[in-house]
Amino acid sequence: MFTGIVTDMGEVIALEQKGDLRARIATAYDVAGVEIGASVACDGVCLTVVAKGSGPRNWLDFEISAETIDKTNIGRNGWHLGKRVNLERALKVGDELGGHIVSGHVDGVAEVVGLQPEGDSLRLRFRAPADLARFIAPKGSVALNGTSLTVNEVAGVEFGINLIPHTRAVTTWGQVALGDRVNLEVDTMARYVARLQDWAGQGGAA
Repeated sequence: MFTGIVTDMGEVIALEQKGDLRARIATAYDVAGVEIGASVACDGVCLTVVAKGSGPRNWLDFEISAETIDKTNIGRNGWHLGKRVNLERALKVGDELGGHIVSGHVDGVAEVVGLQPEGDSLRLRFRAPADLARFIAPKGSVALNGTSLTVNEVAGVEFGINLIPHTRAVTTWGQVALGDRVNLEVDTMARYVARLQDWAGQGGAA
């Protein structure tokens, strides 16, 4: 589990397709403290560390299945050499929960369709997949590229969020552009509420 509070911006420094896709990400983490088999959220995608090393730069290797590539922005010309990636290590018991509970299981990909400066902040508008829009509500939480963010408004399949300068400085949101495809994970609580509503609407039938 994660919180959506990004703790490092990594960089994709190697990609190799052999069976699954293998990605090497440079990181500022002390890799001596990262165990093989540990989970790391990479742009919101929970991936397993399969190798690690240091040298001029610390790095972590991940193997990425075809299913993950299909459901996230890793494929379709998404990840490439030099791409910056939001990183978060898995939540430990006793850690501060500063964002919201994030599983690292991406639900789909949203598209940046609006970008407007507002004072020092940046207002972004996204278009969500139609089957996920029902789980997004004003003042609710979403994880976008692994970042816990609060929804400002919702209109159909589109929703808006505000990025403060700090978020843009410490995450990849500082390089956001129109048309970007971002990993979207809806709030788990929203899923359960929608499921209960569906169940009640069916008269409590299983």
